[in-house]
Order: sequence, then C-alpha cells, then structure tokens
Amino acid sequence: MIRVLIADDEALMRAGIRLILENADDVKVVAEAGDGREAAEACRVQEIDVALLDIQMPGRDGIAAAEDIVRLSPRTHVVMLTAFGEEASVTRALRAGASGFLLKDTGPADLIRAVQLAARGEPVLAPRITRRLLDRHVRTGRDTEAARRRLAGLTPAELDVLRLLAEGLSNAEIAGRLHLSAGTVKAHISRILTRTDCANRVQAAVLAHDAGLVDED
Repeated sequence: MIRVLIADDEALMRAGIRLILENADDVKVVAEAGDGREAAEACRVQEIDVALLDIQMPGRDGIAAAEDIVRLSPRTHVVMLTAFGEEASVTRALRAGASGFLLKDTGPADLIRAVQLAARGEPVLAPRITRRLLDRHVRTGRDTEAARRRLAGLTPAELDVLRLLAEGLSNAEIAGRLHLSAGTVKAHISRILTRTDCANRVQAAVLAHDAGLVDED
C-alpha cells in the first residue's frame, strides 16, 4: 500500500485529491497538511511514501517543505503540485530534492499513475512543464564545468544510463534501449546517485543537462 500525504492550503483541493486517490486499490491517504511545516512534521513522525505538496502555501511553502522532508524522511518521494506558469519555482524545488511535478489540472488517472510511479522512484514530470523548465530555467546560470566534474567518476555504462534517464525514460525503457536487465539499470542508477551526490533521479537528470550530456535540440 502506497502511503500518501497531501499538503495544500485549500481544503477543497485536498479533498478533491483524496477523493481521486481513494479510487486506487494500492494508494492510501494517511495524512493531510495545510502548510509546509505541518507537511514536514507529518513525514517525520509517519511512514509516508509519497508527499504531494502545493508549491505555494502560507508560512513555510512547498519548496521549503521539500527541503525539510528530504532531510527528515529520506524514504519519502516529494511530488510538487504547480499551476501552469510557475516554472521558476519548479527549478528551486528540483534543487531542494523534489522527485517530480504535476500540474493541478492533471486528470484522475494520471494523478494515480504519478503517485504509483513516484513510490517506485520513477520520475514524475508533467510534459507541459518539462521542456520549458529545462530550456528556460535549468540552463540559466548553470555551471557546466562543475557539473562535468561531478560526472567524471561515472563509467561509460553509467553515463549511457544517465543520458537516457535525463531524456525522461523509465527504468524499463532504459533497459530496452540498452539491452540490459531492469535490475542492472536499477543498480546503475543507484551508483549514479551515490557518486554524483544526487538525492533522486530528477536531480541527476538536471545535472546531466547542466553538464551538456543531453542534446538540448
């Protein structure tokens, strides 16, 4: 059972998300929060697999909460909820350790699927955000040389996996493309995260773009 926290300052939004997730047999909403501080505390004292955080909340916002949750509850995968046009905040959340992003108008089936993917450590990036995010924000002021130094310890095989990960492929898709087993891909990704000091695969994808490992065209 995937244990989920919903954090949003609008009670109606929380109720709507809960109603959708309760239709999934393998998802259980175990906590709600109205601000970032409550969300981080809930993740600290409970076993939360996926935290859905609104970026904009009063007091301690979703980005600050993401930083707290990554530090206090490493097992929890943080997925940000954002309105279209908030891409600047998305970059900050990536750096804070968020595992993915959903637009608030995401359909019910896609929301459930996103929670399931996040619980497995798979990337959750709304297609309408991804390209604009990478083009407009991640590349802004990036330190390419610093990023390349962080990749210097990776093997050629690990670089191949990281390149496809940064293009948004799932573990199964990477395995198929490189003719590897899913277990081998998972092991490569685990080593990549350790060697590059990335909290999750989304941060690793950003690092790959910063280093110029991915063709931006």
